[in-house]
Amino acid sequence: MHSIIVVPPACAGPHDQIRIATGDRLTFGRAAVGGGLAIAHEGVPRAAGEITAHLAFWLLSNLSEDQTYVVENPEGAGEHIKVAPGRVDAPVPFEFSRVVLPAAGDLLAFDVWAPRHSFRSVARSGLAGDLTAPAFALDRTKRYFAVLTALCEPRLRGEPHAPLPAVEQLVERLRPVWPTVTRSAVYWNIDYLAVKLRLRTDADGCGTARRANGKKDSLVSLALRFDLVHEGDLAALGALGAARSEVAG
Repeated sequence: MHSIIVVPPACAGPHDQIRIATGDRLTFGRAAVGGGLAIAHEGVPRAAGEITAHLAFWLLSNLSEDQTYVVENPEGAGEHIKVAPGRVDAPVPFEFSRVVLPAAGDLLAFDVWAPRHSFRSVARSGLAGDLTAPAFALDRTKRYFAVLTALCEPRLRGEPHAPLPAVEQLVERLRPVWPTVTRSAVYWNIDYLAVKLRLRTDADGCGTARRANGKKDSLVSLALRFDLVHEGDLAALGALGAARSEVAG
């Protein structure tokens, strides 16, 4: 099974993503050596670098002679690592990352996801034997979890058959805790949740809105069925009345 997902520049959908299994390598550069990721820019070396999948994280090799690469954590408030020219197998710990390549005055980027991150329960650290592998590894501090919580909110508040919020409603609901939220950011997080929770939907070939609706239904069904989101998680979204007041204002 794949452990790392590479999202090329101008990726049009899941069919353009590149999935890498543990131990496999993917080269990237202007020449796309060995069927790797092609980055068509004269400032990118023919063999610019290499990505190696390793369970829940990945390794980056910088094959350029004189350019430092930067790997950003888009949700880390500026958190990043630098990979010097010639550095081989630098470990990248972020769950989703943006690789930034300087190229003849431009900054080019592509994303790498590591959706198999898992979290050990501290309370069980003293027990003997192997830990049980988590069925679903979710980080409650991430924006994707805020999106999932907002999706589940109407039904968590005691309305089991309530219609799911539209993307516009999600944007307004999330704004108190995520001031820069946009429709595209919400769509992105819905797509990421579908990958992380390994959903299989029949809507991948449909338009953006229909695809998002299908994924929303599947995400909420899965989250509520397995108690991935609890009523107590709603506190992280802020007061519902405050969000409605902002919309009204």
